[in-house]
Amino acid sequence: MSKTNFDSYLEENLKDPAFAVRFVEAGEAWDIALQLSALREQAGLSQKELAEKLHTSQQNISRLESPSYQGHSLRQLRKVADALHARVHVTLEPLANTDEPLAVREPQEGYDRGRS
Repeated sequence: MSKTNFDSYLEENLKDPAFAVRFVEAGEAWDIALQLSALREQAGLSQKELAEKLHTSQQNISRLESPSYQGHSLRQLRKVADALHARVHVTLEPLANTDEPLAVREPQEGYDRGRS
């Protein structure tokens, strides 16, 4: 499979450590947003209905489900998880090779980000 222009662009930009960190962080935010949205939909709830269960606003739920939002707190995630009959699972792992930019490191064996 040949590289697309985007693949080449991304490969070049990932050489910049600051870009690489932002790229990984954006992926983590996407993971959280997609998980929250999927759990809410699986529970058959609208954003407004979930907000009512949590005594908050629909706008707050929308923000939590936004891939651009990175202000999630553990307390907040636990409240949402409880309301959706889920649990929060956080894993912190040592980096295997600190000479590589963060975004191009391979995940550790057994690491399945966002699937717990």
